[in-house]
Amino acid sequence: MSSGPMSPAQTKPIVFLLDVDNTLLDNDRFAEDLSARLEQSFGHAERERYWAIYNQLRDEWGYADYLAALQRFRSGLDNHPALLQMSAYLLEYPFADRLYPHALEVISHLHTLGQPVILSDGDVVFQPRKIQHAGLWNALHGEVLIYLHKQHMLEAMQQRYPAQHYVMVDDKPNLLAEMKQSLGIKLTTVFVRQGHYAAAAPAGIEPAPDLEINNIGELRGRTLEDFLLAATATATTAR
Repeated sequence: MSSGPMSPAQTKPIVFLLDVDNTLLDNDRFAEDLSARLEQSFGHAERERYWAIYNQLRDEWGYADYLAALQRFRSGLDNHPALLQMSAYLLEYPFADRLYPHALEVISHLHTLGQPVILSDGDVVFQPRKIQHAGLWNALHGEVLIYLHKQHMLEAMQQRYPAQHYVMVDDKPNLLAEMKQSLGIKLTTVFVRQGHYAAAAPAGIEPAPDLEINNIGELRGRTLEDFLLAATATATTAR
């Protein structure tokens, strides 16, 4: 999914590719809130059943789909008075309250350095809704890409946003490594240590991220040279 119709694009000096979940917003906190709502409405056993469905679908498809999990969760609950309220809970969730501190300031700062773009995995209903409700869609002026597996869509991304250099900011170092293997020195990878994926990441992933930060707010002080030199320094060290 992309933000709009394809049109000829002028090559930019640099494009910043920003992940959403646990990069710009605290998706772990959303999951905790959803879990509490499920238990409150349906009880502990049904809450656990929802997450079992969710995990099964994520393992099968490779991305999170909260609405698809809800569709399967309805089995046996069609007469439950709380069931039909769950879609509204998901689609109207106040994701703007879950933005990490300084996330919008970071986007504004990156606009002064190049072209920031959201590059996210997800479905075509809930993920765009999340980005819109968080205020990210407007902050990025609609420059949003949502794929099933973004690491496999780098050619399409480059066609949509041609650039001399790219910077990918994400909380999953294994995904950053896969993208780095594809784009090489043309890509600077930035690992942001936020959320449960980052906490559980194994050590020694190769190639290692070009930059590591503890939170998204740290990017406010980074210069264009910081991003470009990081990719060069990593390439030199790897030789």
